[in-house]
Amino acid sequence: MEKSVIITAEQVKNLRSVTAAGFVDCKNALTETGGDLDKAVEILRKKGLAKAQKKASREAKEGLIHSYIHAGGRIGVLLEINCETDFVARTTEFQELAKNIAMHIAASNPIYVKREAVPPEIIAKEKEIYREQLASMDKPQAVKEKIIDGKLEKYYQDVCLLEQPFIKDPSKNISAVIDGEVAKLGENIILKRFVRYQLGE
Repeated sequence: MEKSVIITAEQVKNLRSVTAAGFVDCKNALTETGGDLDKAVEILRKKGLAKAQKKASREAKEGLIHSYIHAGGRIGVLLEINCETDFVARTTEFQELAKNIAMHIAASNPIYVKREAVPPEIIAKEKEIYREQLASMDKPQAVKEKIIDGKLEKYYQDVCLLEQPFIKDPSKNISAVIDGEVAKLGENIILKRFVRYQLGE
């Protein structure tokens, strides 16, 4: 007989912060996975994202342009983030979200907002580099292609803002951070664009 796992309120809180799912759903998922947070996230991610996806088709034309200056004036970020109403744009939560993402951009230096923005020729070049790296590996081509896919996923995490692990909480990426705010604020939120300036570049 398997030993039952005791799930703590802190574990449930951590899972809720990642998935935006309900308390009972989070506790059930943690119980099902024996307290494994990563596996519980896999189970609940669809539920957590569902709250955001229901709103994803709604227009988001309000919002704000947020500016952030870092490191004694050596790095600056301009960020446009949109929501549906001016009311939400003026909330502390929305403004804090903009600030946190701008700080993240200053620290992590992403190149694109999302993977769909990466030019096809850049992806082709990356794959070419990976293939050259694996040329001498004595593995079937199908295995090499899986390794290339894995390397490309890592590349997206490195250069695409929405896929980067959040500097304040690496257990979730920027996309999950935004989805959590969508669930809390009840409006579609779109990270439209950003520009990062660094002195001397």
